[in-house]
Amino acid sequence: MSTTKKLKIGLIGGGPGSFIGAIHLNGALMDGMFELAAGAFSSNPEKSKIRGEELMLPSERVYASYDEMFEKELQLPESERIDVVCIVTPNNVHFDPTVKALKHGFHVALDKPLTLNYQEAKDLYRIVSNSDKHFLLTHTYSGYPMIKQAKQMIANGEIGEVRKVYVEYPQGWLWKLLESENNKQAAWRTDPSKNGLAGCMGDIGTHAFHMAEYVSGLKMTHLCADLYIKVDGRPIDDDGVVLMRFDNGASGVLMASQTDTGAENNLKIRVYGEKGGLEWEQELNNTLTVRWPDKPDQIYRAGTGYLGSLANENTRTPAGHPEGYVEAFANLYRNFARCIYAEQNGETPKPEWQDYPGIEDGIRGMAFIDHVLKSNKSDQKWTPFVVEK
Repeated sequence: MSTTKKLKIGLIGGGPGSFIGAIHLNGALMDGMFELAAGAFSSNPEKSKIRGEELMLPSERVYASYDEMFEKELQLPESERIDVVCIVTPNNVHFDPTVKALKHGFHVALDKPLTLNYQEAKDLYRIVSNSDKHFLLTHTYSGYPMIKQAKQMIANGEIGEVRKVYVEYPQGWLWKLLESENNKQAAWRTDPSKNGLAGCMGDIGTHAFHMAEYVSGLKMTHLCADLYIKVDGRPIDDDGVVLMRFDNGASGVLMASQTDTGAENNLKIRVYGEKGGLEWEQELNNTLTVRWPDKPDQIYRAGTGYLGSLANENTRTPAGHPEGYVEAFANLYRNFARCIYAEQNGETPKPEWQDYPGIEDGIRGMAFIDHVLKSNKSDQKWTPFVVEK
């Protein structure tokens, strides 16, 4: 694959002190395919200026708003202007900049979930589908090498037809009313006007749902949800459980909580088939455990020569050298860049490069949120899962 220049990023969000903005940048810049060229880092122009100085950008490429960034970048020669818009804002500022970026001719990388609500998601689905630009939605955990190994092994039939999927995402950081203590992250993530009507299920439940479908290769057809508010004074859910049915008849359980006191960030998935089972957890992310009914467990490790093409394409270091969260982001960005470069060169990208989440994953995630909220309010046991586009 030949490249003529680095892809230039214009970052929206990621102002001073931002957690996810820095993670996106570190991941995107890791492989030398991208460079940060411009940004509108905050809705507060002064904060945007401060962040631009921290990142050592020229002052003329630091903008007071994303509208200004689009307008002024398009006035630059094509070789100098941004190529990709990376959006790392709260959920209520996903739809508008994505639509405008695509219409102005920029590729888009967007932090999940797709939008603030399901109607925006349906509108954005049509816009992205009709665009000739590439679109990445950063469901981070699908970037881990051993998750890709699990996906490929299941697709190859190594554990037989899937019967059961368990996925759990325990966090404990919202164990108390942090949003009342001037915690910026807690404040917007528990505010329905900025986060959407689902709290925990919108923030991390969507990751668990995506993981269940991505790894198993199945599509959910029905769900039954039970949501909770564990901390008094919080307006949206901070804990919940979802029963799942899949299109091959398999069943599943999804658990997500941000009030599991003491828990850190250990997303786990277990998939059991007719012949065997697979288990993975983020806090031991370089390991995939394969279980059999009639022989000892097998331990697969990242960076080893016996892995499949998906894992190998997304592994950077030899066995025993830990790769983690930032590298998972980097894998998504690298595959995204490779597909852009392939198109520029009139080439067909390798199937392994095309394995990153996009608009289909995004609308299914928003449909998940919508159906979970409906199911939680309903006395009906099972809610059909139908994705409207």
